[in-house]
Amino acid sequence: MFHFGRIITAMITPFRDDGALDLEGVRLLARQLVESGSEGLVVGGTTGESPTLTHEEKLTLFRTVKEVVGDQAAVIAGTGSNNTAASEALTAEATALGVDGVMLVTPYYNKPSQEGLYQHFLACARATSLPVMLYNVPGRTGVNLLPETVVRLAAVENIVALKEASGNLDQASEILRLVPPYFRVYSGDDSLTLPLVAIGAYGVVSVASHLVGKELQAMVNGLVAGRVAEAQAIHRRLFPLFKALFMAPNPVPIKAALALLGRPAGRPRPPLVALSESEEATLRRVLHEVGLLPQ
Repeated sequence: MFHFGRIITAMITPFRDDGALDLEGVRLLARQLVESGSEGLVVGGTTGESPTLTHEEKLTLFRTVKEVVGDQAAVIAGTGSNNTAASEALTAEATALGVDGVMLVTPYYNKPSQEGLYQHFLACARATSLPVMLYNVPGRTGVNLLPETVVRLAAVENIVALKEASGNLDQASEILRLVPPYFRVYSGDDSLTLPLVAIGAYGVVSVASHLVGKELQAMVNGLVAGRVAEAQAIHRRLFPLFKALFMAPNPVPIKAALALLGRPAGRPRPPLVALSESEEATLRRVLHEVGLLPQ
């Protein structure tokens, strides 16, 4: 049985000033995330700026994070793309490196049909023996992985989880109603974690966990244990942070927040750009409000 944990961080990719990978920063950040409550790390995903990472850079990141983390947390390699053959190849290479699972995003831009999505994910899952997490984020990809297609894919032995970031609670409810009990659904939006766990999701693939991993652990585990008021209070306190981290395209705000706190980040790669002065001022204010940045 696979175990990705309830709190998984969609890890940023730290860069140096010249735009190259900051591997020392990668190692330091990976250690910090595990120490602060992350049970799994998605490496080379959207938050890791996968569109601007080369094939070799992705493999280097997978290898580096796994070496640092070992068995302390699951390392989930972001191996999906809009090219099925390339996704299969990267999935196979990540598997050979010894990662613990792979995450496959819905193909973007080319807008496949539901049958196309099914065939894409099936081909990629057959390229590995590792557990596979699907990733549905229609706001970025232009295509929505519908509940009936998720159900078909859940019948594939090693497709075991879904990061659901459609923002549609009705769709999530329908998925949870139809999939088998062992199939785990994760929130792909920090601000929707509490309601999604309330209707049966297992946990979250989080951006905010770079900053508040232990608080997210307390919120999710508190809700699962029936301490509803405690979980609600944590959600309400962190809600401004959840929203601030998406005031600009992810991962721009979280990289800015980490830099303000003196942690490895670096600037985003083009075509993403740094926060504006007014956006950074808003971020600073929210970090003060939630107690992360001293006055």
